[in-house]
Amino acid sequence: MTLTELDRQAVARAFDRAARCYDDHAALQQEVESRLLERVDYFSLEPGRVLDLGCGTGRGSRALAERFADADLVSLDLSPAMLRLTRERCEGRRSAQVCADMHRLPFASRRFDLVFSNLAVQWSTREPRLYQEVLRVLEPGGLFLFTSFGPDTLTELRAAWAAVDDRPHVNDFADMHDIGDALVASGFRDPVMDVERLVLEYGDVRGLMRDLKAIGAGNAAVDRPRGLTGRARLGRVEAAYERFRRDDGRYPASYEVVYGTTFAPPEGQPVRTPEGDIATFSIDSLRRGRDRS
Repeated sequence: MTLTELDRQAVARAFDRAARCYDDHAALQQEVESRLLERVDYFSLEPGRVLDLGCGTGRGSRALAERFADADLVSLDLSPAMLRLTRERCEGRRSAQVCADMHRLPFASRRFDLVFSNLAVQWSTREPRLYQEVLRVLEPGGLFLFTSFGPDTLTELRAAWAAVDDRPHVNDFADMHDIGDALVASGFRDPVMDVERLVLEYGDVRGLMRDLKAIGAGNAAVDRPRGLTGRARLGRVEAAYERFRRDDGRYPASYEVVYGTTFAPPEGQPVRTPEGDIATFSIDSLRRGRDRS
């Protein structure tokens, strides 16, 4: 599936504007984050260095800092305003905040034992590049644990807009199987993917739209419609949404949540790269091997 290219600067601006009110409107994102943190507990982890990739306001970073009090935590986000909130939330913890694009991670290779990422992967339309970067900064055997949205997310809103015009108004999302294939192609080992569907209910369609705007989750496609959306067009979208209204008068907004768990390969195992398969060894491991011979 070819995903619509996103305007990275527009994404950063949207999250900057949303930072202060984000937590008040991000109930679903917080619920998914709680479920992802529960999955961290499935593993007997004692990481020395942890990366929260796409940290948002820092709720996940704070939880990770509490779980792994002896670890060095780095929180990364594209939005400076989000990072300021993360710094406040993690004050007094062993943490650092870094503003950067997740496709070009400003870290040395083999830097982290755990990369945690809640609902940031779907903001990439260059997933092979993203996964290669995550793999690069993971220690051999390190864990990448993440969530994303699947293509059945906001299907009602997508269909309502499609009844009005043929322009993109809802971002595209990759299928769970495509994500798994991309992880394998990037060199990750044994990806485990699963999905669950969550539905939020609203008293009116504009309540959904307000929430999406308040968390910075509007349409960021490069070829998105520009300018303000007039009342008449919004009215047509609301009318098209009526076919989804339930018997109790509530309007559903469906989310397909994808969970991914995968590991960096052990040291010396070949990893697929654009330049071909490459097996990487640390100098210390080679020295240890020579000492045993």
